[in-house]
Amino acid sequence: MPKPDPVPSPSHALMRRFLRIFRLLALLSIAIAGIAVVIVARGDPTVHIHMLIATALGVGLTVLLGTALMSLVFLSSSSGYDAAAVPHIHKENDEE
Repeated sequence: MPKPDPVPSPSHALMRRFLRIFRLLALLSIAIAGIAVVIVARGDPTVHIHMLIATALGVGLTVLLGTALMSLVFLSSSSGYDAAAVPHIHKENDEE
């Protein structure tokens, strides 16, 4: 007897959507880190490899963290979990 397809959970779908976006953001941060390394290397010919590694890691991880946090904000907003808190905020303001 065939089994019916399981109903996908909203949290699983949201996590897959975040991971898909995060992969694109990782590629973006690698590209931006590469551009930053090229700019630093062209500016001073006596730059050590340690400076280039630090630049790549610093710029890449900063861009990745910022874009990941912003994508979490947008995904949280579109998931509907934030809407449940809105009536409580308005009720507290009305009591004052």
